[in-house]
Amino acid sequence: MRPRLGMPRLHLRAIDSTNERARRLAAAGAPHGTLVTAGEQSAGRGRQGRTWSAPPGRALLMSLLLRDVPELLTLAAAVAVADVAGANAAIKWPNDVVLADGGKVAGILAEGRPQEGWAVLGIGLNVAVRLEDLPLALRTSATTLGLEPDAVEPLLDALLDALQVRLSQEPAGLLAAYRQRDALHGRAVRWQYGHGVAAGIDDAGRLLVDREDGVRIALEAGEVHLQRS
Repeated sequence: MRPRLGMPRLHLRAIDSTNERARRLAAAGAPHGTLVTAGEQSAGRGRQGRTWSAPPGRALLMSLLLRDVPELLTLAAAVAVADVAGANAAIKWPNDVVLADGGKVAGILAEGRPQEGWAVLGIGLNVAVRLEDLPLALRTSATTLGLEPDAVEPLLDALLDALQVRLSQEPAGLLAAYRQRDALHGRAVRWQYGHGVAAGIDDAGRLLVDREDGVRIALEAGEVHLQRS
């Protein structure tokens, strides 16, 4: 049985990117489960080359080194984050976690070197973020759990426990849990090359979309947006 995730742990008051530090630790031979956390990031990375912005001390900022990388890593991580974010949390494919108001409360970025047998799982969760402290451009798309800064550490412990469960879960159970949290199912969506109605995910974690011409396609990656009427 593998040791509990999160050990050893490196916590820094401020850092450029927890993912970048975890990648360097991976290259240096750090063990499975190594955790990097920070109170503040100056160059946190999100998907599609975006930055992840959060006021100091009010978000859970973490990167976890995994040397036993499950095939459905990002889906498992999204389900684990939703587990701790609460009953109103849903997953916007592939791995953004949103709340009932539609705002994004967490983002996930998995990076790695499969040929070397490791991946770094980066997670940012808005635990105690005040929306008025975010850049103006993010205030309409982001949301927060609305807790206090002293909730960050307990949420980290809960998330590590949830990740321990979800990362080792059999695919059938994991996919079922994801589908229960699917924020896009049955909704009109658009992406770079078209639009249609989201029809859930397949067993490989791809997003199924029914186009207007009756053809069902499977998206493997990319940015998907809700289609506005």
